[in-house]
Amino acid sequence: MFEEFYSQRGEKVVISAEQGSHFAKGVAGDYNPIHNPDARRFCVPGDLLFALVLSRFGLSRHMQFHFLAMVGADTPLGFEEQANGDIHVCDDNGKRYLEVTRRGVTTHDATAIEAFARCYVAFSGKNFPHYLKPLMEEHGVMFNPKRPLVIYDNMGFSLERLDGLTPSLALTRSSLDVTGKRADALLEFSIDSDGSPLGVGSKKLVVSGLCDYDATAMDDIVKEFYRLKAAYENA
Repeated sequence: MFEEFYSQRGEKVVISAEQGSHFAKGVAGDYNPIHNPDARRFCVPGDLLFALVLSRFGLSRHMQFHFLAMVGADTPLGFEEQANGDIHVCDDNGKRYLEVTRRGVTTHDATAIEAFARCYVAFSGKNFPHYLKPLMEEHGVMFNPKRPLVIYDNMGFSLERLDGLTPSLALTRSSLDVTGKRADALLEFSIDSDGSPLGVGSKKLVVSGLCDYDATAMDDIVKEFYRLKAAYENA
């Protein structure tokens, strides 16, 4: 599951810039420049780490993911289960990039796990422009158009059951808490299965380097997003 997006080196997982970029664009629909293979500060998509955790340790009814640092290309990563069931993703120096807490029943059914992972990642990849642009416009702020920086902080969800999953996610509420030059964006979502309520979840993003909202600059950024999208889909 998701094998094409990483390489296994012994007990370590290594994600190249090309693999991370392919996942961001092809699975998440995320065209953030920080995921371009030639980006100066390339960052492995947090949603790829999320998907790999699920594929290795299963899907639990209640899970919380805390993203602690950005992962660069070709960083050997250990996915380690702790004595209390928590999961840590660390490099060879012990630097921790992701912490996962979980409770409740866990399923290891590959079909259910992949369906949920792909469904969430497709939702999550719509951060920009779908969710963030209206929020920033409403509050009169935006990220620096020359150095847009949006960081994945955490996400979590609770599910009522794990059997027979055909999940779909929908945004239910969004908010932006602005403090000086940064803002916390909270995206809350519902999870359904075959039209019936299945659970709820939320995702927090940190937007840094805020400046006053500039409609012209934002339009240019959105146009570039759709240009990159078209270029990838037509390649």
